[in-house]
Amino acid sequence: MQTLLNLLAGVSLLVWGTHIVRTGILRIYGGDLRRVLRRSVSKRGSAFLAGLGITALIQSSTATALIVAAFAGQGFIGTAPALSVMLGADVGTALVTLVLSFDLSWLAPFLIFVGVVLFLSLQNTMTGRFGRILIGLGLIMFALQWISVAAKPVVQAAGVKVIFASLTGDVLLDMLVAALLTILCYSSLAVVLLLAALAGLQVLSLPVALGLVLGANLGSGLLGMLSTLRSPPEARRVTLGNFLFKLIGCVLCIPLVGHIESWIDGLALDSAREVVLFHLAFNIVLALVFVGLTDRIARVAERLLPDRPAADDPAKPRHLDPSALETPALAISFAAREALRIGDVIEQMLAGLLTVLKTNDRTLAERLRRMDDVVDELYTAVKLYLTQISREALEEREGRRWADIVSFTINMEQVGDIIDRILTDLEEKKIDKGRNFSGAGMAEIYDLHARLIANLRLGLSVFLNGDLKSAQELLAQKVLFRDLERAYADSHLSRLAGNTADSIETSSLHLDLLADLRRINSHICSIAYPILEQAGVLARTRLKAPEPPPAEAVSLDADKAEWPSRKPTAA
Repeated sequence: MQTLLNLLAGVSLLVWGTHIVRTGILRIYGGDLRRVLRRSVSKRGSAFLAGLGITALIQSSTATALIVAAFAGQGFIGTAPALSVMLGADVGTALVTLVLSFDLSWLAPFLIFVGVVLFLSLQNTMTGRFGRILIGLGLIMFALQWISVAAKPVVQAAGVKVIFASLTGDVLLDMLVAALLTILCYSSLAVVLLLAALAGLQVLSLPVALGLVLGANLGSGLLGMLSTLRSPPEARRVTLGNFLFKLIGCVLCIPLVGHIESWIDGLALDSAREVVLFHLAFNIVLALVFVGLTDRIARVAERLLPDRPAADDPAKPRHLDPSALETPALAISFAAREALRIGDVIEQMLAGLLTVLKTNDRTLAERLRRMDDVVDELYTAVKLYLTQISREALEEREGRRWADIVSFTINMEQVGDIIDRILTDLEEKKIDKGRNFSGAGMAEIYDLHARLIANLRLGLSVFLNGDLKSAQELLAQKVLFRDLERAYADSHLSRLAGNTADSIETSSLHLDLLADLRRINSHICSIAYPILEQAGVLARTRLKAPEPPPAEAVSLDADKAEWPSRKPTAA
């Protein structure tokens, strides 16, 4: 029992090590890797090399598939170049498997030691995060040694020999077992390394090992498809096309397994080396055969997964791709795009509000109130999406962006609530009673409304670009808007004093409307605060410093150690 637990622990450590390396590299270099991908997809060869290089770094073709699929889902990459990237990714992960299969036992303790020292001493820095990657690499190498040691007693057990003997000669069964194991481990790299270790211990015969390697590759394609099930069709085409590559390759390879076995036997290599070299050769041949056929496979994938119909429900998120959550920086950018949609809905509501003020259109007012429900649902979707992103996985800049998006969506949701309340008041106090604002009052509302729309557009630009100068201009507009609101309120009171009939009838509504517009503007201008605070130009308070009290009021009574009391003076 102890031996079996040791073997399972070694396999688990191998899977965990690959996970640490993958997530660590994505956290540190995720943004740079995405930029490389986007710049390299114009040509088939550069796309292939980009996929190879990036996967060699992150040690996971599945992680690369999720990144590329997310780009394809957002329309940044076409299906054909994305498939070229995936062919390179498969070769990249096979090369990593070959490197890790060498005897690096001397390196494992060194990497773990250095990684732990860096991570614990500089945990919140780039160097500390790099230490985490070194720990993952060391764990992979250590796990491979552990598996070799733990598997030796298992090999001698008669029952184990019977189990592995049952796999001999049935390539399809071998492929099925390895595919399921790959999905369970979430890593074809870990599975192939495990197979190589078992082959080196003579637990697996060469024919069985070849079938299992084919199954691991097939499982990698299935894993990509499963990881993008909730993604749009444009994203799922990438993983579907990559699965078709592997499926066709495995089907063509099955009748040739006997010939391949004879050819490999003639090389007289170590059994473990034979496994990883076959894995590498399979992916290289696959790339050479299909790199010129990516357009055709892309068309097949597009036929099997046609474009989704235009979304009729405006409250349904369009950019919150679940597959991007594996790459926190990418998920942050998608959340920002969805947050901008909320700003667009708010702009439509503000534009419609002025029409309701002019025409008393009750139908439009009801439609605008339903748009507030859209804002609420989008706000909830963005908030829940952001909560799925680990804050620890974000760099300092990305962490600030995460907080900015939360702040922005909260402000936009509150603006929607204010507009909803304004519309209700207009129906009850103006439309139902057939009242109208005075001409001068409407002119003032028009002016504030125009400034509000302009400030909202400036605020959206500040949120998108983070420009300091625009943020300063937005904050200056807040002060100007507040002063105008006060001036227009005074003008309204002057009209009341002049007994203007329309002003008297709508006085309460008019003053409430001016105050609500000011509150909306305050929420919009709050978008500038994070940029100004980061730049160090945001004042802590607008309150004047209190004047110091008279000297006798602040002097301490030395004997009683308390503030001296003041006797009331006679009136």
